[in-house]
Amino acid sequence: MKSEIKHEWIYEQAPNEVWEYLTQAELIALWLMPNDFKLTIGHEFQFRTNPMPALDLDGILHCKVLEIVPNQKLSYSWKGGPGNGIFILDTIVEWKLEPYEQGTKLSLKHSGFKEVNFAIFTGMTDGWLKKIQQMLTHLNTNKNGNT
Repeated sequence: MKSEIKHEWIYEQAPNEVWEYLTQAELIALWLMPNDFKLTIGHEFQFRTNPMPALDLDGILHCKVLEIVPNQKLSYSWKGGPGNGIFILDTIVEWKLEPYEQGTKLSLKHSGFKEVNFAIFTGMTDGWLKKIQQMLTHLNTNKNGNT
């Protein structure tokens, strides 16, 4: 089984515009999940979604900001489980942004999946693609006014 998800996307927007959608809680909530993210090393935050009992997830993802390089790199831990401090998922999400032509190349690496996470891994591989499409829709709407 693979232990990491890797995706890349190209955006027309500059890195600082894409960065905002990775680092501002209200913008993250538009495309990913409600959260209490703060762009501070060591900040512990949560993403909240519906519980997924079939995957042994209570719907609360516990995260901690690990690395920040403004407009270039962001990484955080990403843990989940059935609740009561039990984590069956203990992974790292890493975003990298690079200028690309007139826009940005955004790379995602979500690593640390184990055999027990196979069903979660499978769902998240496609899930990230869908979520990023939502981010792109918001970026394009913001850029073009009300499209």
